[in-house]
Order: sequence, then C-alpha cells, then structure tokens
Amino acid sequence: MSKTTAEIIQVCESLPPDKQAELADFARFLLARQEDEAWEQRIADPKARPRLDAFLRESAAEADEPLDHTRL
Repeated sequence: MSKTTAEIIQVCESLPPDKQAELADFARFLLARQEDEAWEQRIADPKARPRLDAFLRESAAEADEPLDHTRL
C-alpha cells in the first residue's frame, strides 16, 4: 500500500460516517472523470477509423424505423 493510500485511509477513518461517504463519493467522481477524459482523448484522436466511418455513413443512409424487438 502506498503512503498516500495509507494517509487517505487514516483521514477517512477519522471522519464521521457521513463525511466518509462523501469522501468515497468524491473519489468515485474523480475516477469517473478520469475515464471520461480517456474517452475524450480517444474521440479527439485524428487518426483514420475507416470501419467506424463506413458504419456511420451506412447508419445515416438507412431510413428511420421503429425498433423491431423480434430482430434483436
């Protein structure tokens, strides 16, 4: 366990339960934000994606129709 992890645990244990829950929520928020940033980087990557581009063109060319659950 890293020194930082041990420090976070020590701080968390010294807090009342409601504040511990808030700290855990904030940690989950930071993790989700990090994952969002990774996706933003992937999306912004300028390299070509021919299969994705073809799929998007084909999808845009299809007529709109209601979802048919029997075809799933």
